[in-house]
Amino acid sequence: MAYITHLHGQIIEKLPTGIVVECAGVGYAVAVPLSTFDRIPAMGEMCKLYTSHIIREDDHLLFGFATPREREFFQTLLSISGIGPKLALNVLSGLTPGELATAIAEGDVKRLSSISGVGKKTAERIIVELKDKVDPLEAISMRSKESGRTEAPATLRDTILSLIALGNKPDDAQKMAQAAYESNPKASVQELIRLSLRR
Repeated sequence: MAYITHLHGQIIEKLPTGIVVECAGVGYAVAVPLSTFDRIPAMGEMCKLYTSHIIREDDHLLFGFATPREREFFQTLLSISGIGPKLALNVLSGLTPGELATAIAEGDVKRLSSISGVGKKTAERIIVELKDKVDPLEAISMRSKESGRTEAPATLRDTILSLIALGNKPDDAQKMAQAAYESNPKASVQELIRLSLRR
C-alpha cells in the first residue's frame, strides 16, 4: 500500500484548519495544526509539508506539518489510547513541539489540560505514555530554536543536564545555568553548577 510522506507544491487554498497544495496538477487537501499554519507561506507560493497519511475503509486523511518533529509528535500522540487525529491536531495547535516536550518532561498536567479537548485524565495519560520518550535537554533545545536563540555551548548544556539530574525542573535548570554562564562564561561545568545552586 502506498503512503504520501510529503508534499511539495503551490498553495492554492489556505485556511487555519487546512490548506490545499497543488502538486503536478493534483490538489491535495491537507489538515494542519496552527503551529504549522503560522509558518506556511502566502497563497500562490511554494511550500513543503511532511505528511501523515491515514487510510480508513471509507476515507483517506492527510495531515501536514512544517517539520518532521511535528509529524513525529502527531504520530506518537495517535499511539495513545483515546487520542485521535482531531485531538492530536488540537494539541499541536495549542503548544509548539518545544512547549509540548517541556510540558511532558515537567509533568505539567495543568498546561496540557488547558488545550481544547484535553481533560485532566487525558493530560495525565499523555505524560505517562510519553515521559520516557522525551529528553529534557532536547525539549529545551527545541524551545530555543523556536524562539530564534542560538544553540547553547557544551558547558552550558552539561550544566543544565546536571541540574536536571539533581532534581530541578528543565525550565528552572535552564534559567539557573544561563544566569551562572552569563556571569562567568569561561567557568567549568563544576563551577557553573556551584554558581547555579548558590543562586
